[in-house]
Amino acid sequence: MNARAALFDLYGDHLRSRGGRASVAALVRLLAPLDIAPPAVRTAVSRMVRQGWLSPIRLPRGPGYEVTPKCVRRLDEAALRIYRVGTITWNGRWHVLVVDPVRERSRRERLRAELSFIGYAPMSETTWIGPRPSLELDAILGGQGVRADRFEAVLEGDPAALVARTWDLDGIGAAYEEWLTRARDLLDALPADAGCDQVFATRSRLLHGWRNFLFRDPGLPAELLPRGWPGERARTYFEREAGRLLPAAATFVDRHLGEPWDGPQESPPQAARRATAQDMP
Repeated sequence: MNARAALFDLYGDHLRSRGGRASVAALVRLLAPLDIAPPAVRTAVSRMVRQGWLSPIRLPRGPGYEVTPKCVRRLDEAALRIYRVGTITWNGRWHVLVVDPVRERSRRERLRAELSFIGYAPMSETTWIGPRPSLELDAILGGQGVRADRFEAVLEGDPAALVARTWDLDGIGAAYEEWLTRARDLLDALPADAGCDQVFATRSRLLHGWRNFLFRDPGLPAELLPRGWPGERARTYFEREAGRLLPAAATFVDRHLGEPWDGPQESPPQAARRATAQDMP
């Protein structure tokens, strides 16, 4: 886990529901259990500022950083998919994008990575489909300077066969099985009397591994997935263990954040559901 990924996880899983801000000193303390050195934290923060994810602020305890609107959209979209909250019943219609051709290779690759992250898959060089509209779509297209026609449609043929052709279900399923094995090993290694710092580190690593599925699994409707889909077993395990470890991890965060938060104390899925309820497509 590198410093930038750890910061995204920290802001999304803990700080988003605590005002979305923290001092530099607090960020350093909070990432110490993950063996991330202070210079790496500061370098990653600077990079995230340049990319528009964080903005500098002055806090009572010194300089700090808060999430930008762009970052809030990304964190809330990610939380909805990480915790699978706000899932809607699939109505049989696909969200289709037809993007203008992008000639520059680097821009084309960035667009491909961004659209894949939010759940779309290419049917051709310019046509993409997803199971539902994404909250981030407008920001991504605007950020890349790309125009796209978008509409919902019922596509010809068997939807399950379309899914099997468009997404690598065998690869995604195997990745879920591998993650589940590693996650159980990770949790088995946590001592029963582990301190809050150890619990925080273990939960952070559990979350980080699970979060990587955002790059692979678009959250397809259950009725289009193979019977006995391993993603469901993995999801059940993740949600149970992440919830079990959350109180001790949250205690560690509150202890080292350095500034009391007087707002609501919500779990990550609760915060995401509240923040995006009015924006759900």
